[in-house]
Amino acid sequence: MQFRGANILSIAQFERADIESLFTTADLLAPYARREKRTRVLDGAILGNMFFEPSTRTRVSFGSAFNILGGYVRETTGLESSSLSKGESLYDTARVLSGYSDVICMRHPEIGSVAEFAQGSRVPVINGGDGPNEHPTQALLDLYTIRNELRSFNRSVDGLRIAMIGDLKHGRTVHSLSKLLCLFSNVEVRLVSPQPLQLPAALVEQMRAANVKVTITDKLEEGIHAVDIVYSTRIQEERFADQAEANLYRGQFRLNQSIYTAHCEPNTVIMHPLPRDSRAEANELDIDLDRNPNLAIFRQADNGVIVRMALFVKVLDVEAELKKSEQPVIWYTQRNNTP
Repeated sequence: MQFRGANILSIAQFERADIESLFTTADLLAPYARREKRTRVLDGAILGNMFFEPSTRTRVSFGSAFNILGGYVRETTGLESSSLSKGESLYDTARVLSGYSDVICMRHPEIGSVAEFAQGSRVPVINGGDGPNEHPTQALLDLYTIRNELRSFNRSVDGLRIAMIGDLKHGRTVHSLSKLLCLFSNVEVRLVSPQPLQLPAALVEQMRAANVKVTITDKLEEGIHAVDIVYSTRIQEERFADQAEANLYRGQFRLNQSIYTAHCEPNTVIMHPLPRDSRAEANELDIDLDRNPNLAIFRQADNGVIVRMALFVKVLDVEAELKKSEQPVIWYTQRNNTP
């Protein structure tokens, strides 16, 4: 794909060479994310962070990524605080807000809404999640994390064995990641969920058509046996019409250290797109896993900043200018490198 000036709306835009190019750029940007040095390459540029659905990590990491590159961030949060609540169309909103920004990140609760918004925008738009449909930047940071974690064991994404667990019907993170894994060879995916929350059939068929080996089960212990990655997700309660229905599934696939020890390989990496539901009735990933060195959820969150920095650098075409605007860090900083 041509990154310069592109909208980033779907994983379908990416070929394997695009992923490798993006991750090479991300590796170059990691020292800036760790505050080992700084750059002002986007000095004067403005990010419009338009989040019409609740978000913490995605919204803040997009903003942090832009700030680290020297840019400025303007935010809109919540439908009720925007002119959309007054009947304004996505097209009109896009035409106006793109006049105030150099790039826009958008999250919206409706499928296809970000693509519709992009049609009216005069600047590149990056999809921060459109309802239960896709979350392309989360899939990219997930794959970047998988690649980095496997590298420490001299493995690659080719030959990956991964278990995806939880609400696979509504979880847009696993929807996008499933599509991304189709670009790699000899991949095995275990889909672990209650029958009503299984991954949509079209995505299963897409993976199988790409020669991904797909197994479907509702048994946690069977699903997490002999895999490289356990990717847990929460029950997407906001996607259910009836809260009581969501409660039926909460807590069905809890992972703790004893279950991990009994059924996982010693180096199986644990991932989660966050937030993990730590309420007693759910407790998806027990806090006793926090001492497990293979728990990668916080490294995964850190990687979100790096990958989103890489997307900004690519889309705004400033990679060649990074070192020209490089400066030393002049403030005291203590980075906590605890896993």
